[in-house]
Amino acid sequence: MSLTTYWLEHAWLDTNVEPGVALTVSTSGSAAGTPDGRVASVRTGVDTPPPGAVVLRGLTIPGLSNAHSHAFHRALRGTVQVGSGTFWTWREVMYTVAQRLTPDSYFALARAVYAEMALAGITSVGEFHYLHHAPGGSPYADPNAMGEALIAAAAEAGIRITLLDTAYLSSGFGAAPDRHQLRFSDGTAEKWAERVSALKERDGVRVGAAIHSVRAVPADQLATVARWAQDREAPLHVHLSEQTAENDACLAAHGLTPTQLLAEHGVLGPRTTGVHNTHLTDGDIALLGSSTTGTCMCPTTERDLADGIGPAVALQRAGSPLSLGSDSHAVIDLLEEARAMELNERLRTRTRGHWTAAALLRAATADGHAALGWADAGTLEAGALADFTTIALDTVRTAGPLPRLAAETAVFAASAADVRHTVVAGRHVVRDGVHHSVPDVAGALADSIAALRG
Repeated sequence: MSLTTYWLEHAWLDTNVEPGVALTVSTSGSAAGTPDGRVASVRTGVDTPPPGAVVLRGLTIPGLSNAHSHAFHRALRGTVQVGSGTFWTWREVMYTVAQRLTPDSYFALARAVYAEMALAGITSVGEFHYLHHAPGGSPYADPNAMGEALIAAAAEAGIRITLLDTAYLSSGFGAAPDRHQLRFSDGTAEKWAERVSALKERDGVRVGAAIHSVRAVPADQLATVARWAQDREAPLHVHLSEQTAENDACLAAHGLTPTQLLAEHGVLGPRTTGVHNTHLTDGDIALLGSSTTGTCMCPTTERDLADGIGPAVALQRAGSPLSLGSDSHAVIDLLEEARAMELNERLRTRTRGHWTAAALLRAATADGHAALGWADAGTLEAGALADFTTIALDTVRTAGPLPRLAAETAVFAASAADVRHTVVAGRHVVRDGVHHSVPDVAGALADSIAALRG
């Protein structure tokens, strides 16, 4: 067994900041049973670094979990901010980019995007993946070539991935897919299940399921996707009530809200996460809470697309655990997502203090990892996966506050630019702000995005 000790100048341990913490992790398996890449011990009150320890100055927190990502949307940054428009006009631009991707170009783009996430302190990503087939809908020789490209990209970028393979079968409540959506569709939920069952979990990889939306999966096929996830005890995610138009169309088609329709077909439950959950009725909130269905808020995308502010406070009070995602990657910054959830609620209610910094960090760490099937990540304690990130406390954004306020400083003032170190499975992925395997992340992003321009 090989052990590495990290000395943390300050560490966030569940609800409080502790100075001088020695964190020992195993970096290889052992006959004694210490798992690879896990925290072996945590000692507080260690005033000076032990001999040979790796010193991490700043505030070390559990690795951040990006619970909702569409990697190829990163190519839209800037482009979709020109002029005005709606979600639906944004979607047309998104389709254009999607049509140009191949397994090779998607790997290059996703590798750069996931490396950007690592620079931002993200150690696991939930990739909501529906770009399955070649243009026109023909399968690749390997029907999971696009999903495997994403898995390989995450491995090279050094972060964990939960591939949320997405059923996307209809252009709207049973209508056939349009020409853009042919790449997304397997035809039926049964054929989707057959394809996704060939994906295998491995080190750093979980395979989950997703229902794109109640628009995109006919009601009589929702249960097929839900059963696939339930049989494997896998995460199941779904875009839910992101747009009022979706609610209106669902009511017209079924006489039910999208949440009611999902409940009727057995989709809700503790391993299910609704993404956005923006336009809900009181009854919807009660259904989600009573079933302990999670909620993934994506505030930077929700504000970028003018979707609205979801009822996160009411959902959490009802029993729905909160997680966070960067979704369309208008920015990749989980600290910004965390504070935006609180600040949006302040604007809506004109009151402050809906969540503490500790509660927001929990949404960005432990609850996000749990939503992606990594229940043993997101804490700095013995036995947990050794995934953590260090935020500098001496930058122009973070200098000044007392160390005991480091969590508040991180959540309400720091940005992804203040991340100095990211460690996954006990090994440095980002050291002193430099990615170990993608040293020029900006160049990799620029090159992979330029390759997709028409």
